Amino acid sequence: MKAYPRMIRRGDSFNPLEVAKWTEEIVCRDGSRKYTAFYATGVYGGIATGYVVGCCFRCFFCWTDFSRDFPEFYGRYYTAEEACKNIVDVAKKWKVNKARISGGEPTLCKKHLIDLLRLIEERDEIKLFILETNGLLFGVDEGYVKDVVKFEKVYVRVSLKAGEPEAFEARTGASKEFFELPFKAIKSLLDLNARFHVAAMTDPRIMPSEERRKLIERLREIDDFLAVNLEEEVCDPYEGTLVRMQFYGLDPLKFFERRRGYWS
Repeated sequence: MKAYPRMIRRGDSFNPLEVAKWTEEIVCRDGSRKYTAFYATGVYGGIATGYVVGCCFRCFFCWTDFSRDFPEFYGRYYTAEEACKNIVDVAKKWKVNKARISGGEPTLCKKHLIDLLRLIEERDEIKLFILETNGLLFGVDEGYVKDVVKFEKVYVRVSLKAGEPEAFEARTGASKEFFELPFKAIKSLLDLNARFHVAAMTDPRIMPSEERRKLIERLREIDDFLAVNLEEEVCDPYEGTLVRMQFYGLDPLKFFERRRGYWS
């Protein structure tokens, strides 16, 4: 790898485990992790959120701000104790009892995440912690999955990006040889009786119908319930999305002129 990958163009690919390690060198420090903000948002019926810096994928449809692409220039380091306090303060202010970290890949900076979950577990103000993940690091380390799901408040949401290896590489920049890792994460979560569900970017403007069918069939091979309850994501025109699409080689205006379709 010659340079830290920022945004991808068509045909770009990289080893996402190397990118994960490289990103951790930027956003993790002695158990602390970079955050840019703490706030509440209306998703999940209202949730306190810590906005973290850094991801190991480079999805061209990503909604996050540019801290994903230039992590060295954004945010500041917070210990798990500081992050927990800020999240709880937000929850109390906005009278919500759910929490998450979002904006980047939460499973980066393992020590920070485990320490944060341990602290959240002790706080009565938070009843549920939703862990959103692309599944890559869980897929390569079942022990990590065990460390996370032992916390009673944790509920995991695995977000899949593609239903075929080639599409996975094309959309995320992560080499297709790593396509199976998120599915391994799902199997580990199932084997450990974790509370979780699967989401996928199945927006018809991004994922063809045949690929969507293959993705659902793949989930059925693992568990019928997961396939039936798949959460289907739709691409929205956030600022970061528009810039990444243009860099990728898509015309974002034409893309979003197309009617937002939904699979039946």
